[in-house]
Formats: sequence, C-alpha cells, structure tokens
Amino acid sequence: MTENRGYIFLLFAFIALLVSGCSSRTGPAPVVRLGKHSGHNVIKRPIVNSKYYIVKKDDTLYSIAFSAGRDFREIAQINGISKPYSIYPGQKITLIPSNNRQQKNTPNFRTKTTKNKPIQTVDRKKKKAYGKYVKRNAAQKKSSFPSEISQWTWPSKGKIINKFSLAAEGNKGLDIAGSKGDPVKAAADGKVVYTGNALRGYGNLVIIKHSESYLSAYAHNDTIIVKEQQWVKAGQRVAHMGNSGTDQTMLHFEIRYKGKSVDPLRYLPK
Repeated sequence: MTENRGYIFLLFAFIALLVSGCSSRTGPAPVVRLGKHSGHNVIKRPIVNSKYYIVKKDDTLYSIAFSAGRDFREIAQINGISKPYSIYPGQKITLIPSNNRQQKNTPNFRTKTTKNKPIQTVDRKKKKAYGKYVKRNAAQKKSSFPSEISQWTWPSKGKIINKFSLAAEGNKGLDIAGSKGDPVKAAADGKVVYTGNALRGYGNLVIIKHSESYLSAYAHNDTIIVKEQQWVKAGQRVAHMGNSGTDQTMLHFEIRYKGKSVDPLRYLPK
C-alpha cells in the first residue's frame, strides 16, 4: 500500500512539472515561414481580364495591352485604331473580339465633343521642323525597330530573389534585389513607350519597345529618368531602383513576346 502511494505521488509530481513547463511560455508558438519571398512581390497577370477597358488618364495603348497580357497590335486591330494609336480618357477599348465580329471597330473620335479629343498618344507624330532641326528629325525618322534583338543585357546588378514561373499565379518576370538609387538599365536598344504608375502592382514603371514583337518592363522604380517616345540604347540608365508598389527595394523585370510573358533568363547573358 505504501509503495502504491509512492508511485501516485511521483505521478502527480511529474504531471505538475509538465503543467508548470507549459505555462511558462509567455509568447505564441513560433511561426514557420515558407520563404522570405513567398508571394508578397509576385505580380499576377493579367491585371485587366475583362472584355472591355475604359481608358484612364495617362494610359497608352501599350500600357493597356501590357495590363491585359495581349499584343498591342491585336488590340489596335480589334478597335480599328491606326498609327499613331491615339486614345483618350473615357474611350471604351475592346480587349477580346466577339466570335461573330466580322469587321474592325471604327474609332469613336469623330462622335465625341472637343472635350474628348485624343490627348494621349503612343507614337506621337513628329512636328515639321525648320532650319537646324531638320537634320535631327530626319535622323529620327530613319530610326526603326529591328526584326530581331541582336543582344540582351542585364537591367541591374543584384541577387535574383524571385524567378519566372509558368504557374497561373506565378511571377511573370525576375525580381532583382538592390539598394535604393541603384541604376536600372535598358536591356536592349529600343523606344520608351510608357512611363508612369497607373498599372496597379508595378509602382513607377517603364516599358520599352524593342521590336514589333518584344517589349521589356522595369517596375518598382524610385525615379524614372527617361520620357515616353525617347530612344534608348542597351545599358543606358532609364530609372533608379526603389520600392514603389512593393514592400522592399528591388527591380521587377519582364520581357513580353507578342504580349505574353516569357522567362527573361532565356534571353539574358549567362
């Protein structure tokens, strides 16, 4: 009987020790993180996934096509918009053609009042120049997009913290870490077709057209130092790295082929 009481005493003592140990934890249980970059900076495409889009201030045909993940030429054709691809706030843009569509839509410019005249263009017409400016404009007119990109270069130096993913909810480019103010450079020769922050999730964004098929995008910049319609060379600085539209300083870089995101690592030098 005495031995049984001894065992019971030891059992209660052991239980009391366990209870006191558990109650000594003052904070919550540790949280196990799945990764530093588990989706906070992943940009999901398309941003615009409806059949129609209403043009907002500072939009261009390129930025709308980029948001929808479509080729700007296709959208221009669907809506009957010809060069210089003039669009205006309030204009209704069809992004996906109807199955029974037999002909292109005609632009609505002529049915609008002067308040709705085109105020935003993608390829602005060159004004007639006189005197010493003639040679410069003549040189600009000779500038054209190549059929192929001869060489791609890295847009920034830094560690890749998020790679391209083919998953529907995956990253549509490369995220490259860096410090605020680091140079962001054009990945190939081309023409700046968009600068601004109207695209949700991209912060201060630069889009460069390199050919009739290829575009590149540079997101989350601190400051942009190029202007729309400006021609740039590969390696030329176009912006300073920042954290606009994201929670950390980095460059989000994309390459688009006919409107579709492709893996930049397939193009950039090893």
